[in-house]
Amino acid sequence: MKFNKLIPELSVTNIDKSKEFYLNLGFKIMYERKEDKFAFLELEGNQLMIEEINDNWNTGKLEYPFGRGINISMTVSDIDNYYQDLVNKNIIFFKDIMINEYDVNGKTYLDKEFLIQDPDGYLLRFNN
Repeated sequence: MKFNKLIPELSVTNIDKSKEFYLNLGFKIMYERKEDKFAFLELEGNQLMIEEINDNWNTGKLEYPFGRGINISMTVSDIDNYYQDLVNKNIIFFKDIMINEYDVNGKTYLDKEFLIQDPDGYLLRFNN
């Protein structure tokens, strides 16, 4: 298995609820340690780890929504079909699909993207 150089690990309140949510988004469980309430997830090369809160990594009290001030950006191969698939599954969107312009060193990039909030409030940004 190939591991990305950066893999966010999210503390979640209920591992089963979170696994169900991410599987519904199309993620696959690459491996899990059920005794630790941990799962390693992947969607088109985007990797996430989720683990039920256990006080191993907490630097302070966790309150909903978790991950304030951060969104996790993930690229998918066909943003329009992926979005429509999630619409058909009645996924609730934090921000509907849109096109944003980003200036990068004097060059403008157009990015089609949408955001979803997971059960613990983490923002997931899917883009092309």
